[in-house]
Amino acid sequence: MTTNGTYFVNDKDRPLRYGEINLINPPRRRLRGEPEKKGVLALPVFCGFCGTDMELMRMGRRGELSPKFPAGEQRLINGHEGVVWVPSENRFAIVLIRGGDSCDPSRFTEDETYFEYGCDGADGLFADRNYFNPDMLLRLPPRYDGLTKLPLKLAKRLVFCDPYACAVFQRERMEDIGEAQNFRVVMAREGCDEARARSIAKEETFRRVVVYGLGTTGLFIGDQIRRHYPGADILFVARSEASSDKARFACEVVNAAYLCAAGLTEAQIADAVRAHFGGAATVFVGTSGSEAEHRVAFKEKALGPNGVYDSFSLGPQVTFDTMPFGFWNHVILSSINFTRAHMEEAIAILSESRFDEPVRLIDREEFTADPIGAYENKIYCKGAPLKTAVIWNREYIDTEDA
Repeated sequence: MTTNGTYFVNDKDRPLRYGEINLINPPRRRLRGEPEKKGVLALPVFCGFCGTDMELMRMGRRGELSPKFPAGEQRLINGHEGVVWVPSENRFAIVLIRGGDSCDPSRFTEDETYFEYGCDGADGLFADRNYFNPDMLLRLPPRYDGLTKLPLKLAKRLVFCDPYACAVFQRERMEDIGEAQNFRVVMAREGCDEARARSIAKEETFRRVVVYGLGTTGLFIGDQIRRHYPGADILFVARSEASSDKARFACEVVNAAYLCAAGLTEAQIADAVRAHFGGAATVFVGTSGSEAEHRVAFKEKALGPNGVYDSFSLGPQVTFDTMPFGFWNHVILSSINFTRAHMEEAIAILSESRFDEPVRLIDREEFTADPIGAYENKIYCKGAPLKTAVIWNREYIDTEDA
């Protein structure tokens, strides 16, 4: 079967293309121990653009995409955020992106394998049709059963399921690591038993939080922390003006403070962070894709002793001077994953959220006419909206609530 869609190739000049593609449908498994299953046909309806696609496009320009292609293919249909229609079941679904021969696809071991629809080894959503493992087509909340047209506001919210599920996982990981990192310090300070110390250490992990970068991942990590730790002091740091729509929205929804880093040196940014908190951060979440993240945290000491550094950016290298790093007892966390449970939690939260508000649409025809130009000049450029999405199949979208 053939379809039309966008796809990545290794090519210095045209790493992303739109056109006719041959579909494949190899059997895949969701988890180790489950049977491999052929995919069922689904029609992508609403798709979001992710910074991962930009990084994959750069890899294609450098000729580095071959390990990402599905087996036997020399291209990858991109796209891993959005909503699909499953004709055989007459329902909408969210594709659980990550699966494979692993017990826990969020942290596979060396004898396990994984795939990610639209990212690594499996074709994604930016096509008129595709095949997905039936166990990985997640349901919308029950109150949306029977829908044959998806309200546009709901589609905009659900386009964030992938990054929001990542944020749920990140918050859990920071909890686990922060608790383990500092409970013995708390035991010594408070003179309490281990159970009490672990509870205090988990709470104190999020006492002073820097989220460096103002994309969707940073926004959602901030939102997750706020939902679980109402007393957390959260500071977004980014280059956008404080008066920008996305900065105002993030601060309002998360109840966070904001620092505009434009025009500041890295030392000045760290000074401003410490001035805001009255001390250094306990958690530093890097989501900007900038090399400045780790230097502000480690070299300029915006992250305090015993602090956790959550490296969530794709691309930048993280380096540190081993002497202060060791004595300051820092921990670096880097893991961009989620499980079915995280995705289902994301679906439930997003469906009742305000996160449709920052989504802006690009016409499908404009995008497919020049997908590279759309990414570089409209979707990911100075002044771009917090999130851009496209109605891929208008037959299944109700625009009356737009």
